[in-house]
Amino acid sequence: MELSVTPHGELRVVASDDAIEPDLARAFAGGTGEGLLHLGTALLDAALPPSLGFGRRIARAYFMRLGAAADDDTRVLPEITPEPAMLAELCLAVPPLQGSEYVTPEVLARAWSSLHDATRTHVDAANTTLQAWFERHAPSYNTLGHIVFHLAEHKADPARPFAFMASWAAAVGEGARVQHVPLGRAVEHAEGDRKALLTMLRPLAAAAKSSAWTQTMVETRAVYQPRAWTATEAFAMLREVPPLRAAGITVRMPPGWAQGRPPRAKVGAKVGAKVGRAGKSGVGFDALLDFDVALAVDGEPLSPAEARALLAGAAGLRQFRGRWIEVDPDQLAETLARYESVQRTAAAGGITFAEALRMLAVATADETTDDATTEPWSLVSAGPWLAEVFARLRAPEASREADPGDALHAELRPYQRAGVSWLWTLWSLGTGGCLADDMGLGKTVQVIALMLLVSRAASEPARHIVVAPASLLDNWARELQRFAPSLRVAIAHRSQTSEIPIDDADVVLTTYATLQRQSELTDRTWTLAVVDEAQAIKNPAAKQTRAVKQLRARMRLALTGTPVENRLGDLWSVLDFACPGLLGGAKEFGAFTKSLAKKNSYAPLRELCRPWILRRLKSDRRVITDLPDKTELDVACGLSKTQAVLYSDAVDGLARELATAEGVKRRGLVLAYLMRLKQICNHPSQWSGDGAWREADSGKLVRLRELAEEIASRQEKVLVFTQFREICDPLADHLARVFGRAGLVLHGDVAVRKRATLVERFAADDGPPFFVLSLRAGGTGLNLTAASHVIHFDRWWNPAVESQATDRAYRIGQRKNVLVHRFVCRGTIEDKIAAMLVDKRGLADDVLAGDGEVALTELPTDELLRLVRLDVHRVGAVE
Repeated sequence: MELSVTPHGELRVVASDDAIEPDLARAFAGGTGEGLLHLGTALLDAALPPSLGFGRRIARAYFMRLGAAADDDTRVLPEITPEPAMLAELCLAVPPLQGSEYVTPEVLARAWSSLHDATRTHVDAANTTLQAWFERHAPSYNTLGHIVFHLAEHKADPARPFAFMASWAAAVGEGARVQHVPLGRAVEHAEGDRKALLTMLRPLAAAAKSSAWTQTMVETRAVYQPRAWTATEAFAMLREVPPLRAAGITVRMPPGWAQGRPPRAKVGAKVGAKVGRAGKSGVGFDALLDFDVALAVDGEPLSPAEARALLAGAAGLRQFRGRWIEVDPDQLAETLARYESVQRTAAAGGITFAEALRMLAVATADETTDDATTEPWSLVSAGPWLAEVFARLRAPEASREADPGDALHAELRPYQRAGVSWLWTLWSLGTGGCLADDMGLGKTVQVIALMLLVSRAASEPARHIVVAPASLLDNWARELQRFAPSLRVAIAHRSQTSEIPIDDADVVLTTYATLQRQSELTDRTWTLAVVDEAQAIKNPAAKQTRAVKQLRARMRLALTGTPVENRLGDLWSVLDFACPGLLGGAKEFGAFTKSLAKKNSYAPLRELCRPWILRRLKSDRRVITDLPDKTELDVACGLSKTQAVLYSDAVDGLARELATAEGVKRRGLVLAYLMRLKQICNHPSQWSGDGAWREADSGKLVRLRELAEEIASRQEKVLVFTQFREICDPLADHLARVFGRAGLVLHGDVAVRKRATLVERFAADDGPPFFVLSLRAGGTGLNLTAASHVIHFDRWWNPAVESQATDRAYRIGQRKNVLVHRFVCRGTIEDKIAAMLVDKRGLADDVLAGDGEVALTELPTDELLRLVRLDVHRVGAVE
């Protein structure tokens, strides 16, 4: 069982290969708060996968705050508001899980609030105190008390420069200030109340079990009296902070000690001060960067004399430049030796860009730790050149350099211009990346803009290759013709005969299967290699993945609308293509992620990948305000061999019978054949009635699965319309296999009284993910705004009717952008009618007046046959 986050920001659990924990499933069925409560109490000590461990981490943070804020007799829970810094830290620590892209501080704050409401309900129902409830459900939280250890500077006594006092947080006074009583006095007042005394001292007893220093402080009763301490005594307490806090004792350090600890003397390493020396492809991940090392405090380098002084003597607190710092000569010497070895390597040749990025990612994540014992003894920072690179990658909207000008026949939206700037920055660096924008945000046009920029800037003719599923080749060809007519395009696929030879083309379009068969595509060196639907290479062992990774190119680019953060192995495989060397080899990456899992934080991995993955969501306010409310796309689908043969046979049969048919008979004949052609385009089984409905026999079913997989990965919902009642159930069966759960079906045979129930079920957040509707039964009158995708599996050829159906999702109450996908079989009558609707509106209105088919029956025979005849150059067989 794994934790997931829905697009609405709700935390849910989904079944996995692990054994299902029924109590946890039932808890999350009651809402986010109930699920987190179960994780933070019943499963507090259980071994959990990282995703559920993250949920428990949220719950643990809440209960620790609640326990510290509540009194022993608390029955009405105090309001506990999470600090923004804590929420930001939790966002960085999100492990790979479904819907991780939806995790924001606001989502976590809502989860925190839901947990608070659930806890309040349970404590109220138990009619007891919070402490008693904790004792029954999670005794560990009762180790949290109100003892506070204070360490302060005592400047009046140079020999004993620190002061210590233990206090008891007795009450909350004016201005919500906590009133402290010295612990010794609090114990004296509580001696007549044995229960209160035991409650007060429980955290001390818990700390003494794991801390010899605390045990000595208790046994000698030194903990009960204020003390003046030497620096050595203060350092002894500093080393015991983790067990003290774990026992529920609050530790307060001198003002100015960031995150409750003194500054550390560290080995300061700066990488990338100058432009990297070019690797095999421009700068690239194999480029060599400079590396400088020196001892530093708070990033300020030390003089040789200061460094020698700090390396001499014992570990502890030292006065340095008027303030106290923490020094561990042995740790410093060991770290310094390790980094000086790296510096010598850099001096001889340099460290690679990829190695530098990994060092920076780990260092940046380590800086967020609040554990004094795990804070690193080194500080790796980016030099001026590398810092400027990061700034450009993380804020591409600030750049105005990348403008393809009039060569691009499109007006880019602001976020698309930012995407092109990001791509151009990658090109200038000689690296690749992953453009992971949400479906419908225009990844294709951004890549075409990059092609134009590269072709203009290259010193020699630029040759690009695009690898995509067969069903998308025609889409790419159309988009290139529409947005960049100056680029010559060749298609390397057995289903299409390209007018332009591969050697003369600026852009070559091919498929994953073709790439495996035609070695000439992997033998040459390309300028830009683009892999569309890059989830196809998530399995590193697959043949098509190995073939794709053989591509040689100045820049490699992966495109996917499916998040690449969900599985670590998938992430490695995609970035191993786009950014080879960034994540190291598979074994190296596995060891790295295992170390992150032990620390329960994936922040270093996110920090490492963030500059090289650009992902924008339709739900992002900065994007959604710039998008139209409804985006309509024609989705080109190929024909299987069976479909192509049946279609050609039907056209030949129509031609023979038209030779002798006249009048009403001719009209009926044409209508019958038009229906047959539509059915064949949908699926041969619809025409034959054999009941097989194999996916491979229909280009539309193949494309439906591809689209549905992406929609399912985003946890979004979809409406699928068809004009044929008989294919509603086969479509629903097909989609159920993709989504892993059943959907809904509505057609004319469904009783009217049941329709409201179906609509209500679909509207629920956890309701069915898809709804298959016949156009006549579901095209009007229904409110289905839970869906953000509409698929027209077959065309009605009447735009008004299709718009009415689309408006089941695109109507008042819809808060998301709606993507409309209209399936069209290439080279068939569907393709030609679609072209009329787009390019020749006047003619289309004439030909498709009324019900569409009626007007077609009146066309002259030669025009009718020209309209229905299969265009073998465009048909595009399914792989």
